[in-house]
Amino acid sequence: MVREADVAVIGLGPGGEHVAGRLAESGLDVVGVEAELVGGECPYWACVPSKMMIRAGNLLAETGRVAGMAGEAAAMADWGTVAGRIRDEATDDWNDKVAADRFTGKGGTLVRARGRLAGPGVVEAGGDTYRLRRGVVIATGTRPTAPPVPGLAEVPYWTNREAVSAKRPPESLIVLGGGAVGVELAQVFARFGTRVTVIEAQDRLLPLDEPEAGELIAGVLEREGLHVRTGARVSGVAHDDGGFHLTLEGQESPLTAERLLVATGRRPALADLGLETVGLDPQARFLPTDGQLLVAPGLWAVGDVTGKGAFTHMAMYQAAIAIRAILGEPGPDADYRAVPRVTFADPEVGSVGLTEQAARDAGLTVRTGTGQVPSSTRGWIHKAGNEGFIKLVEDAGRGVLVGATSVGPVGGEVLYGLAVAVSAEVPVDHLRHMIHAYPTFHRGVEDALAALR
Repeated sequence: MVREADVAVIGLGPGGEHVAGRLAESGLDVVGVEAELVGGECPYWACVPSKMMIRAGNLLAETGRVAGMAGEAAAMADWGTVAGRIRDEATDDWNDKVAADRFTGKGGTLVRARGRLAGPGVVEAGGDTYRLRRGVVIATGTRPTAPPVPGLAEVPYWTNREAVSAKRPPESLIVLGGGAVGVELAQVFARFGTRVTVIEAQDRLLPLDEPEAGELIAGVLEREGLHVRTGARVSGVAHDDGGFHLTLEGQESPLTAERLLVATGRRPALADLGLETVGLDPQARFLPTDGQLLVAPGLWAVGDVTGKGAFTHMAMYQAAIAIRAILGEPGPDADYRAVPRVTFADPEVGSVGLTEQAARDAGLTVRTGTGQVPSSTRGWIHKAGNEGFIKLVEDAGRGVLVGATSVGPVGGEVLYGLAVAVSAEVPVDHLRHMIHAYPTFHRGVEDALAALR
């Protein structure tokens, strides 16, 4: 059947759901197309349940620090309580129903199917064809990717979905990938008694962040009993009744564990979207957009598919711009100079803007300054678990910050002020003369400013 509507949104993850809901509220006839769960990856398998797990693991760690018996605290941990909370508070059916009802309650039409383009302003979904008067928004997110390691495709490895759905912690776990997801989940499982090995092909953990951050986190994990292998490449994977067996290049004896978690990144799945029907490359790694998130006439994209960062906050930021564009409302173009990101390990690693190396690669005259959290007043008060630092990256030619990293017990929260400084290009001289509350973790920014050279 051929139907007409104003806008179709393919993919109702955080960004797509926001676009569809807001446009429906504005009075447009909106079709939302989603094959899985309304709300996408974040509330069901990623951001929300993983942070529940991290919170529980952090409480265990704090208990151990205070009592001086981290091992005993981990042994007494009740994984079932955490898993039950995730199932009770972030279950698929309940949240999906609420999200779906919220969208349809605004006047939107929900289609439970996979959607694809069938020409300019045309979408096929659920056996129907929709002709759109204003256009289409693609917000289909990403899927986990796995490296081309011999044998990996034939074994039942975990992705983040299986990891957060586990009914019990495995006795042993190999985590392939030392980025944000791998580090977060590795630490959580270790704190619940799992023997964990983290393998990262690059020379440090958190390779997208400052080298100091990856080095600090590696040290923390090792002190907590995890094994960290950086600069290690897997040459083969096998699985049998004894678990998973990974062979590393240059090593004869394989690593063995009950479970294998592959956390080596995500990639937009664009091949099945019918991009060729509107003159776009279906094999592209991402959809290039202009400042108003327009890919082609009448076609917008938001979220992971744009290649600007696989973050929920990026999807929501872009969604707001696309909404304005579709409604014909004025507003600024997308600005990616101050994109924030946080790895919710313990300590947290928050970063915004450029790293020191990226700034140098951009041809800037760079000055950096670092302040250590343990030597700050709040760090001294905090004592156990106070590892961290604040690093600033200044464009000395303009006298403004272009990047910053905040590692510490609340590194992601301290990041906010630094993100404002980078985004608004606040002069460094002005930052030096601000009043920083005492005794706070963010007061450590003063030490980093004083160290700029």
